[in-house]
Amino acid sequence: MRRSALLLLLLVAGWLGAGIGTAGPAAAHATLVGTTPGEGARVEAAPDEVTLQFTEGVSLGAGYARVLGADQQRVDAGSASVDGDVVTIPLRGDLPDGGYLVTYRVISADSHPVSGAFSFAVGDGELLAAGTADTESATDPVVGTLLPVTRWAGYAGLALALGVPVLVAVCWPAGRASARLRAMALGGAAAVAVSAVAGFLLQGPYAAGTGLTAVVDPSLLAATAGTGVGWGALARAVLAVALLLVLRRVWRAAEPGRGTTAAVAVLGVGLVVATAAVGHPVAGPWPVLAVLVAAVHAGAMAVWLGGLAGLLAVAVRPDAEPGAVAGALPAFSRLAFGAVVALVVSGVVQSVREVASPTALVETTYGRLLLVKLVLVVVVLAAAGLSRVWVQQRLGVRRPRARRTTTVHAFAAGVAAERAEPAPEEVAAAAERDRAQAEAAAEHLPALRRSLLVEAVLAAVVLALSAVLVATPPARTELAQPVEVVLPLQGGSGASSGSVQMTVEPARPGENTLHVYLFDDAGRLTQPAEIRLTLTERSQQIGPLDVALEPAGPGHYVGDGMSIPGAGTWTLTATVRLDEFTALSAATDFPVR
Repeated sequence: MRRSALLLLLLVAGWLGAGIGTAGPAAAHATLVGTTPGEGARVEAAPDEVTLQFTEGVSLGAGYARVLGADQQRVDAGSASVDGDVVTIPLRGDLPDGGYLVTYRVISADSHPVSGAFSFAVGDGELLAAGTADTESATDPVVGTLLPVTRWAGYAGLALALGVPVLVAVCWPAGRASARLRAMALGGAAAVAVSAVAGFLLQGPYAAGTGLTAVVDPSLLAATAGTGVGWGALARAVLAVALLLVLRRVWRAAEPGRGTTAAVAVLGVGLVVATAAVGHPVAGPWPVLAVLVAAVHAGAMAVWLGGLAGLLAVAVRPDAEPGAVAGALPAFSRLAFGAVVALVVSGVVQSVREVASPTALVETTYGRLLLVKLVLVVVVLAAAGLSRVWVQQRLGVRRPRARRTTTVHAFAAGVAAERAEPAPEEVAAAAERDRAQAEAAAEHLPALRRSLLVEAVLAAVVLALSAVLVATPPARTELAQPVEVVLPLQGGSGASSGSVQMTVEPARPGENTLHVYLFDDAGRLTQPAEIRLTLTERSQQIGPLDVALEPAGPGHYVGDGMSIPGAGTWTLTATVRLDEFTALSAATDFPVR
């Protein structure tokens, strides 16, 4: 275990060093980057539709995307549609002049809701404040609390449903006679099934921003069933029930057959993959690799913690038989060492992917939670190291005894060497030594039991932190990220002409650098008659603030030292006058953290 702790420290140190030297912008998750009409835009005639473009694919699921008039009544013509990263909301025909508010709550690929609102005006209508949007977009606090609780129950159940059978099959065959181990394995499978069903029911209210009263709403259930999160929950429930039935059959049989053993293995692997193939791993870069790494992480966790729980419940109890201690602990020590190494390596890979930069460890909620988890893991590894030392000192690392061979005299007519079985007295002496060693070890169990108990308690806390981290947006999406976006320039009639590229770096409160490039329809840099850029934070009622620009070449302007007053979701609006009669505009939202 000391080697695994050293490996963890080396990997984290290497990541920190590499991150400091090569840290660059990280990809955001489901961030709104453009709308048509633009936020705060004023158009001469009502458009046929409103479009919202995000940084990656989204789904509506149990969420919504709608357009409201000044009287807070809906003016969209029906359900919104999603095509990859673009959400389209059709509007009714012949809308009168006035202000209109677009409000949305979509689901990102990692199952997190993304909500917001913006407004535009038709004709001489007055712009509506984004704060007039309905307040239903917030997650219900009860639903937000129950979701990580159900995830924790699912992780704990997975550890028992897989770890206990592996302990019995690999380390301690005599444990099949324990009714307590049987109940733990079956209870774990049942817990996974119940938590999966509960997660399926809660996902609808979580996505829609409603309360527990909507858990059985048919429309929400149907919407959840059409998402990857819903399919994953149903798959876990079915696999867990099947595993429960097979485990019952295995424990009832006098001797488990190869078919049932293989079925347990297949169902266990399927359950691990179904657990890993939701949430953060399926979003962002390299999703296939991320799911495989997450599956290794979940499987290693189950083998280690489930076996640990089984040992605490049966093998190292105060009234445990010495033979159980001597039979189970050495083999589990070797198995746990391999599981911990896999857990540490896969955990570091996951952390690098989700955090992306060492600075995010201290600047984001996800990073700070991950730091707490890493500290607890180091403490757990230290306790596991003490347990391993105890096993090695008291019981040794047992290996199968090699049979001795005797060679016949070299001149004996080519007779081959034959194997000689140990003499009965040697077998008896070895058995007596094993018995004496086991009894001596049993007398010193309290120290081992305390170490294992520390491992188990801290591991339960680590599982709880893992359940919270799953519901927390990854650090790479919370960290301040440079903005670079290309938007079409649109006129008051809805027609577009040319485009504008805007970059903001580092997109943090305080001074920033802004670059603006203007292009014509052929993609060539073009010089406007006049250009104006403004910053607005509508939810805080800040702005519009004019941004001072300096020409830096044909069609290129720089706002060096552009000041952003504080954190929030800011709107950068470019208004371009090509000639005396043609004015175009484009706007984009970007987070400032």
